[in-house]
Amino acid sequence: MALYVYKFGGTSVGSVERIKAVAERVKKVHDQGHQLVVVVSAMSGETNRLIGLAKDIQQSPSSRELDVLVSTGEQVTMSLLSMALHDLGCPACSYTGSQVKILTDSSFTKARIRKIDDARMRKDLDSGRVVVVAGFQGVDEDNNITTLGRGGSDTTAVALAAALKADECHIYTDVDGVYTTDPRVVPNARRLDKITFEEMLEMASLGSKVLQIRSVEFAGKYNVALRVLSSFQDGPGTLITYEEDQMEQALISGIAFNRDEAKLTITGVPDLPGVAFKILGPIADANIEIDMIIQNIAGDLTTDFTFTVNRNDYPKAKEILDSICSELNAKAVTGDDKIVKVSIVGVGMRSHAGIASTMFKTLAQENINIRMISTSEIKISVVVDEKYLELAVRALHEAFDLEHKPQQR
Repeated sequence: MALYVYKFGGTSVGSVERIKAVAERVKKVHDQGHQLVVVVSAMSGETNRLIGLAKDIQQSPSSRELDVLVSTGEQVTMSLLSMALHDLGCPACSYTGSQVKILTDSSFTKARIRKIDDARMRKDLDSGRVVVVAGFQGVDEDNNITTLGRGGSDTTAVALAAALKADECHIYTDVDGVYTTDPRVVPNARRLDKITFEEMLEMASLGSKVLQIRSVEFAGKYNVALRVLSSFQDGPGTLITYEEDQMEQALISGIAFNRDEAKLTITGVPDLPGVAFKILGPIADANIEIDMIIQNIAGDLTTDFTFTVNRNDYPKAKEILDSICSELNAKAVTGDDKIVKVSIVGVGMRSHAGIASTMFKTLAQENINIRMISTSEIKISVVVDEKYLELAVRALHEAFDLEHKPQQR
């Protein structure tokens, strides 16, 4: 008998018919004698609908009240799934995040999990019930409802799996695993049988939308075996696990990309100690996340400072830079919100030279100009003009033979 945590996303529970199909899948596994905790998202489109209602009332809704509102989406799904299981003769009990209890900090709309009380769930599991939990939500020490950020149901599932020491955590989505890149861009992209936490963390942070990045971090920290599967078709999915020393790693595991990039440059800044903080401090104070950074020192003891932000934050970040330009005695502020980031990821890069040169040569052959470069031990990222995104991804996918090379895991 194994203990599994299943998570079903919005499209997997997007209608009454889909919820009934999930109930049948869960009952089948339960009938085999396994223990199951099922985490559910809101039905597809529901969270956006609720946020829209809030903005119809208040242009900038209170964070606390917004969490109270959007958490109801998952509560609808959990109760409907429990009813569907009861209708099939499968014992089940549903719980909100506060009932479980998933204790978080008080950062409304983006809370972080601090502790989980698993006693109630274990009691139900030991009595033969399926436990259905509303994803994406928790409760703080003052009993305020909190939410974990968009995609937070993934994190809920992984956290519950860690607390319960589950055998595996299965994330059911509308895709049948993790691919070498987005199949909508490269139709012959290949599903990976396995990928390391490290690689998946990079893929998630670089724009792959399969898993929320925090859920991957959580799984890696607590060594939760994570499997991505499709709720619409049977198959083995992709197992995300720790790298095994004896495995012969593929050179590159995948190509990630992010369309939501924008670039800002402040030129002619006096090259003095603390200038980077004077530029980036106000950006951080505005809760704007910075990605890539480049600083060039000129011969006249001035520096040009370039960094990227999420495209949604571009207007606000440019406004901040414009306001501090004269204060820093800089020359000008320029920006570009028509850029994208393309990255190659693979733990095999550690032991192979020439990966970067192959990447740069491939892009040069397609006349794609590289605007910025960032590297780490297992990834290389470049910023290019938005119009070259699909061409760059297809060319790199072919250059590293990701379509046909057997997965060596």
